[in-house]
Amino acid sequence: MIVVCGLPGSGKTTLAKGLESRLRAVRFSADEWMGALSINIHDEEKRGKIEALQWKFAQELLALGLTVIIEWGTWGRSERDILRLGARALGAAVELHYLSAPLDVLFERIQRRGLEKPPIERDALSRWFEMFQAPTPEEVALFDKPLLADLASG
Repeated sequence: MIVVCGLPGSGKTTLAKGLESRLRAVRFSADEWMGALSINIHDEEKRGKIEALQWKFAQELLALGLTVIIEWGTWGRSERDILRLGARALGAAVELHYLSAPLDVLFERIQRRGLEKPPIERDALSRWFEMFQAPTPEEVALFDKPLLADLASG
C-alpha cells in the first residue's frame, strides 16, 4: 500500500496517478469521489464516510495481494498510523510518500488549477498549514522504502 501525504496543491494527485499507472494499482481519492457525487469537498462528515468506505475496499484489495494507493492527504500522524498498521495486519508492505511546498506555492497551484468547488480560501489553507503534522524522520522509518524511487522523488 502507498500512502500519499500532503496538503492541497502539494502534488499528491500527480504523484498518485503516476504510481497508479506504473504499478497497476488501485487509487483511492476522497476528493474525486466527492466531486463525482457533487458533494462539497469541505464537508468533513461526508469525507469521513467516503474515506471509511474507501478504506474498507482498500483492505479487501490488499488482502487479495493488490497494490492500493491512499491519496487522502493524511494530515495527522494517528491517521497514517491506522493505515500503516491496518495494511501490515493484512501482510502488506506500506510506503509513505510525503509531498510539501511553501504556503505561497501551494496557494498559487490551487488557484491555477481551479478544481475545488467551492474554491479553497487562503485563510483556510493557512490554518491547514499550521494544523498539518508533517511526518518526522522517526515516523518515516516505520514505512517501507518506495518501490519506484524515481517517481517518489518528484
